[in-house]
Amino acid sequence: MRLVQVFVPEGDLDLVLETADEIGVDYAVSEETSRGEFEAVVSMPVPPAAVEPLLSALRDAGFDEDSYTVVTAAETIVSSRTEELVDEFVGTRISREELSARAADLAPAASTYFVLLVVSTAIATAGLLLDSAATIIGAMVVAPLMGPALAASVGVVVDDDELATRGVVLQVFGLLASIATAALIGWLLRGTVLLPPGFDVTTVPQVRERITPDLLAVFLALGSGIAGVVSLVRNVGSVLVGVAIAVALVPPAATVGLGIAWAHPTMIVTAGTLVLVNMLSINLTALILLWISGYRPHRGANVDRVYGRIRSRVAVLVVAIAVLSLVLGGVTYGTYQTAAVEHDVQTELATMSDDPVFADLEFREQDVQYELVDVYADNRPVVTVLVERPPGEREPDDFADRVRERLEEATGTDLQVTVELVDTRRSG
Repeated sequence: MRLVQVFVPEGDLDLVLETADEIGVDYAVSEETSRGEFEAVVSMPVPPAAVEPLLSALRDAGFDEDSYTVVTAAETIVSSRTEELVDEFVGTRISREELSARAADLAPAASTYFVLLVVSTAIATAGLLLDSAATIIGAMVVAPLMGPALAASVGVVVDDDELATRGVVLQVFGLLASIATAALIGWLLRGTVLLPPGFDVTTVPQVRERITPDLLAVFLALGSGIAGVVSLVRNVGSVLVGVAIAVALVPPAATVGLGIAWAHPTMIVTAGTLVLVNMLSINLTALILLWISGYRPHRGANVDRVYGRIRSRVAVLVVAIAVLSLVLGGVTYGTYQTAAVEHDVQTELATMSDDPVFADLEFREQDVQYELVDVYADNRPVVTVLVERPPGEREPDDFADRVRERLEEATGTDLQVTVELVDTRRSG
């Protein structure tokens, strides 16, 4: 329930009471004696779904917007009369005015926002380098990205240019700050005793997950955007939803920073694409869902203009996401190709070990060098095979070619194969 309190200027009391009667809500009038500007305070307990119709009716009736109208959440209202109001005003979404206020509150002051984001990025960067999913998730609790992500869309839908601009600016510069923070941390840690000698950042599973994204990663962003709007509109689970939005944005941004620190262009491109796709997808779903939920500018004359702006923004976002998704699709295909070659090599080597043609030989895969860039550079996979043989046995001169032919037939790919023969004697 909500308690709406209207500070009524001199001469407007009858207008407010008539409007309340038309809407069908109960009210109590308190005489205001503190200053001569207001003659009374009208208090009205209403369900959340009745707030917007009530405020719109007051505005349409000509109530002075320079006055004060306070909407507060009532913890408990003890009255059997509320059941009739709840039945009359069905719905769970909050009013347009509450939506704007809540979106503005979720986007903190710039100083607070950037401090929390830098701290969150620092923790997430450490989690990436340590390959610690728990550390990364913990960092997301601190990241204040939910507010700006939703404020931008709310501002567009309710025709609040200042709120929309603030949301966009905080998102863009916040992600740039995350990238810069991670790059600085990576540059400071690279080559120190905190990282093992020969440390390859691209082999860390948590990092590799962000530099080999596939199209399924878009579903995290789309789901986060939907959940963010639902939590904002219904005032539930904002902390958990904020974590989901942060997970879609901060770790990939930190990965871009690490790519800069290690001067790794592929990391920068793939993780950067993931950041952009996620950010745009969150904004796209928020825009569409807020409009579908029925939120409009409070001035009816502005609805068509705002609708045109939303259509143009949705079109731009869809095109941008589609173009960037081509990159994700390419990464998905390349990742599948590399995984398929390695899987086929492993399977065929196991088959060859059991093949009587090769007698007592045991085929062990030692290494398959085939990366994403090799798929599009048309480089042949490099396979190193370790073959265990009984002492004293000799293989034909064309043995390596026979192994290569078997593996090429299994993978359907031209391979560069190196065969290492090892005499093996087992006791027992």
